[in-house]
Amino acid sequence: MSFKNFLEQSVSIAPLVSLRIIFGAVMLLSTLRYMYMGWVDSQLVDPMLHFSYYGFDWVEAVSREWMYFIFWTMALSSFMIIIGAWYRLASIIFFLCFTYVELVDITYYLNHYYFVSIISFLMILVPANSYLSLDSVRKVGIQKNRVSRWCILIFKIMLGIVYVYAGLAKINFDWLVNAMPLAIWLPSKSHIPIIGELFNYKLTAYVFSWAGMLFDTFIILGLLFKKTRWASYALVIAFHVMTGILFRIGIFPVVMIFMVLIFFSENFHENIITRISNLVGYEKWTTGEENLRHIPSVKNKLIIPLLTVFLLFQLVFPWRYLLYPGNLFWTEEGYRFSWRVMLMEKAGAATFYVKDGEDGREGSVINHQFLNAHQEKQMAMQPDLILQYAHWLKHHYKEKGMSDPKVRVEAWVTLNSRPARLLIDPDVNLTEIEDSWDPKPWILPYPYSN
Repeated sequence: MSFKNFLEQSVSIAPLVSLRIIFGAVMLLSTLRYMYMGWVDSQLVDPMLHFSYYGFDWVEAVSREWMYFIFWTMALSSFMIIIGAWYRLASIIFFLCFTYVELVDITYYLNHYYFVSIISFLMILVPANSYLSLDSVRKVGIQKNRVSRWCILIFKIMLGIVYVYAGLAKINFDWLVNAMPLAIWLPSKSHIPIIGELFNYKLTAYVFSWAGMLFDTFIILGLLFKKTRWASYALVIAFHVMTGILFRIGIFPVVMIFMVLIFFSENFHENIITRISNLVGYEKWTTGEENLRHIPSVKNKLIIPLLTVFLLFQLVFPWRYLLYPGNLFWTEEGYRFSWRVMLMEKAGAATFYVKDGEDGREGSVINHQFLNAHQEKQMAMQPDLILQYAHWLKHHYKEKGMSDPKVRVEAWVTLNSRPARLLIDPDVNLTEIEDSWDPKPWILPYPYSN
């Protein structure tokens, strides 16, 4: 069997339908929760400025009314994905809206936001509305209970990348030898009933560190095989419930607990889909068995090459940090979009100095006049955000009448409880530096021996 024939081999659509319903439901609840918590205002509307992703500085926050319109559009499109109504359009709309919100401010970057954007993009490409959907009732001709294997495989591969890369990222000195940053975080959770006392012991941090690395690296192997699947899924639930309790990481645990169900057998998903189908009376709308068994080959010959390029990018891009000198956790060059989850405890305090280019007078900046607490915290320890803020300050003070403002910073940063050290050369005028993919020589060398 050729590789192309393998990808187009007929498999049950049930896992894909389950994924569609699960993904839509989790995204609907997440979107409503975001609005309920007031984060639309506090994170997207109220801030005086937003920090942009490199190359996406053209993405700007819209007014409060339009921002809420975007979120209600996301909620509606999520619901349409659940019921499979105008599914392709709904998936495109959700992907564009969610990714836009994600791009508005980089200080709120989380791996699971990136993951949701990826999954929502992939959902556009698959016929997840061909069964148990409003679309398949409106257009009986699209009904199918079989799809090409690649429609399921693409999501399994993406989940594998996320877990395995997260595990490989944990194979580092601080995580395994020093049990950092868990040795810092866990004692603060000692108030948790029953198990809280265990978090006061350093041994617990080591157990959690090594267990986390082994879980992420090998859990996909356990999910792939029938004999170990249920035990592995029990570990998935235990791991993500525990991380959800211990750390504030949003919907990520819920997303992963339900997404990995795609590794379960066709019979498992068919039983679920049959129960839902009977509940809503879907069967009376289905076509004959002959039509249901028919699966077309890939109509668009570009889909397989597109997915191949996409997966190659996902495999290669996280390794770009190898192109940069210095310690990754210190410089953070190549850190984002590499599935590095909660690997460090880093904090900083950045004092900016603005000098008038004409008379030489210099004064310090009160950051909280321009930034909210979260933005200031994230900016103070990330070099590219420090550079962005320096350029914003130049523009701001130039508008206030200052002649050719020059901006420098004293950014003191601590990494995994080590003594604070200067992150940026305090004598460099940051306004003369433009951000790029190139290494940043104005970041001071890693100041610790290990």
